[in-house]
Amino acid sequence: MSDEALTPAAPASRLARAWQSDFIWSFRHAPVAMVSGAVVVVLVLAAVLAPVIAPHNPFDPASLNLMNGFTPPMEPNAFTGEVFLMGTDDQGRDVFSTILYGMRISLFVGFSAVLLAMVIGVTLGLLAGYLGGWTETIIMRVADVQLTFPAILVAMLIFGIAKGITPPEYRDQMAIWVLILAIGLSDWVQFARVVRGATMVEKGREYVQAARLIGRRPLSIMLRHILPNVLNPVLVIATISLALAIIAEATLSFLGVGAPPTQPSLGTLIRIGQGFLFSGEWWILLFPALTLLALALAVNLLGDWLRDALNPRLR
Repeated sequence: MSDEALTPAAPASRLARAWQSDFIWSFRHAPVAMVSGAVVVVLVLAAVLAPVIAPHNPFDPASLNLMNGFTPPMEPNAFTGEVFLMGTDDQGRDVFSTILYGMRISLFVGFSAVLLAMVIGVTLGLLAGYLGGWTETIIMRVADVQLTFPAILVAMLIFGIAKGITPPEYRDQMAIWVLILAIGLSDWVQFARVVRGATMVEKGREYVQAARLIGRRPLSIMLRHILPNVLNPVLVIATISLALAIIAEATLSFLGVGAPPTQPSLGTLIRIGQGFLFSGEWWILLFPALTLLALALAVNLLGDWLRDALNPRLR
């Protein structure tokens, strides 16, 4: 037998092991997840690279030409002769460029609101599940009360209160942050309830009891031992909540209580386009609405696959 036959095979690289993992295998064999992931990646990259991709800066007044207003898609303007991929709105802004910049606002608000809700919900869920007693009772009763109201109404209430206490001269500057706060505070309950249930299961396991015996502090046990074992459902909820947060932001902006006109999101663009729908300028509404639909649907489908992929009962 030759020495080459006796030589052990080189260990697979970390990238190769990741490619062969059950998680990636599940993704590669789920066409809906692959298409949804591709759509999300394309839209996120388009939003991030908007200053590079967008042919015009729709928020630069010096670059706007009112003569380009209401230009249909792929048709030359009657006055300037310019052609726009998705047409222009009433102010002569390129709809394609406004969608790219509007997606940046929608995605920023969605990601930030979900992150805020996740931090609040996971923290309160860990405390309620591990400490129990009055701590659990108070946190869960507050969560139950908030669940009795639609999330969009809670967000509108929080937005109104926060905007009311903001000085008038700073309201437009703080509108995006107030919107993030409103959506985040209206969406923490799902995280708290799931983490509380998972924590109650994990705190009775042997590794937690061993950590108590060697003198670990409760905070250390919750952060270093329990938290890593309850993250799977948190990631699933965060993915699905991202789609809901984007829709909530669009709803609030459509109702006129969200992003300011100077920083329009997809919801603001849809509200502007709705005013011109019945006068024949359909493209001002259609393209932002289709973009919002594609983004929310792709993130939601990706969250559904992630829920199944991380569920040990389905493996």
